Amino acid sequence: MKVLRIVLALLVVGLSWLPSAPARAADGVRMMVSIDDRDVGGSAANSPIPLSSETGARVTVALLNKTETPVVAHRVEMTGKVLGLTFFSYATAVELTIAPGKTETLHYVLDLTGLARQTTGLIGGEVVVYGTGGERLAGVPIVADVRGSLWSVYGLFGLALVALTVAAIADVTLSIVRNRFPDNRFRRGLRLLVPALGIGMVFGFVASVARWWVPEADMWWAVAGGCAVLGFLLGYSSPVAEAGYAVPEFAELTGDLDDELVDPSAGDREPVRLEGGRTSLPPGVISGGAQRVSPPVDTR
Repeated sequence: MKVLRIVLALLVVGLSWLPSAPARAADGVRMMVSIDDRDVGGSAANSPIPLSSETGARVTVALLNKTETPVVAHRVEMTGKVLGLTFFSYATAVELTIAPGKTETLHYVLDLTGLARQTTGLIGGEVVVYGTGGERLAGVPIVADVRGSLWSVYGLFGLALVALTVAAIADVTLSIVRNRFPDNRFRRGLRLLVPALGIGMVFGFVASVARWWVPEADMWWAVAGGCAVLGFLLGYSSPVAEAGYAVPEFAELTGDLDDELVDPSAGDREPVRLEGGRTSLPPGVISGGAQRVSPPVDTR
């Protein structure tokens, strides 16, 4: 279980160090994009651009050159990213020269074969135009509604988060049930921080697949961080066993109870005389030192 906690922590830290999206190009080139006659620039969580691998996408790109020199568009690329990870990318080679102050328009059909195996749900991304030297000319953000499979790359990424989170929760639960939860408050907070962080990450994935929101990195990390803080505070403030408390120990009987319970030396002692002239056997000694009085026996 410790390995699972370490893997989840390394995954979270590794994702936080992923490079962010490249900076936007200068204001020299203006760009407008539409897919299936819908404006990409106006897409949002409540009005995403539907994408499906079963049908192609009719793309229209309009470029306005506001510089004083001709601009050559060499490639148009549409990507979808989550937490800095690229889950789909489709590039189309073009050769379009835009004269200064002029607007040129591209029309093409984008083949989305294999998209269902790459991602599913609401995905944020960009449509970017690159020049002949690979420089970024312009870009437009896009919110896509991908009708893919839960067994896609993004789906498996989310299922891995779910598995690690469930394992972390099970580890903490077993520690509590077996009374092995740390007594130190800070360590208790850290133990609950990891599964709480995982819950926040899983929530972001579920919200994306269920099409509740676009999994933007800032919002996702805010939710996951908030869950982690709540988990730490819950562990830190949870009750701790009082200092010096110990489980009481019970005395153990020594000897074998199947052996003779009456001390053999009891026969050397004088019998006890009772009323009416009756006598009884003398008291015996149980193995282990405990005294036992034998029941009266009539010897008349």
